Amino acid sequence: MRRLVAGQLPHWAELPVRPVQAGGWDNRTFHLGDEMTVRLPSGPGYAGQVAKEQRWLPVLAPHLPLPVPTPLAQGGPAEGYPFGWSVYRWIEGRQARLEGIADLTAFATGLAGFLAALHRIDAGSGPAAGPHSAWRGGPLRTYDAETRAAIATLGDRIPGESVTGIWELALRSTWHDPPVWFHGDVAFGNLLVRDGRLAAVIDFGCCGVGDPACDVTVAWTLLTGASRAAFRDALAVDEATWNRGRGWALWKALITFDHADPARAAEARRTLAAVVEEYAATV
Repeated sequence: MRRLVAGQLPHWAELPVRPVQAGGWDNRTFHLGDEMTVRLPSGPGYAGQVAKEQRWLPVLAPHLPLPVPTPLAQGGPAEGYPFGWSVYRWIEGRQARLEGIADLTAFATGLAGFLAALHRIDAGSGPAAGPHSAWRGGPLRTYDAETRAAIATLGDRIPGESVTGIWELALRSTWHDPPVWFHGDVAFGNLLVRDGRLAAVIDFGCCGVGDPACDVTVAWTLLTGASRAAFRDALAVDEATWNRGRGWALWKALITFDHADPARAAEARRTLAAVVEEYAATV
């Protein structure tokens, strides 16, 4: 990383470099000095997101009620690294873990306000959902075969009948409205907290324009009870979108249920339990 910066951004070559403690999976992230961060895609599937963030974050930021990453520079392949990469202004904050959130319902309504603002931004020329967004914002049916295969593989380790019913309901709950901007990965690691409150939203690598149901998954991955209800009410999520959002959360939980990283596997199992429990309360 030092060689990449020195070769392409020599005016920053003397700044110290150190890994970010929670650098994510899709990118390798480093501090550059005290005020910047460098993100390097970890594989070819994420490489196209660099130019997208560079192009669109400056367009989106003025319309949003919370800070988002500010691109400062873009680098290219060099020194054996094969992809483009980005430098951003550092945003101070901790990942949105439950123990760091002072009031989960207030957090939920604040997040809903951010997403509502994002969904209102003119989407006319934005990038349509596709491989760059891992098909988030597109039809949930893209992952039908993968989801059903996961259900079959997991067998009696999961409540297969309930899970299949939740998935099929999500598939039936189709999207008919005009496309809107979506974030695409509203996960605790991309929500920053300061002093117990939501302070910023980061990592727009999966953003695009399309169906916003993928942005609802946080209702099951992080929120619970009253905070989940407050989030839905504040974002005015209709039943069909809620069903699809639940489907997105279910898909990700199933395919990461046996993830090699124990923390990710545990998160998947908690999400699956939340999805099944919340659904059961509605039928």
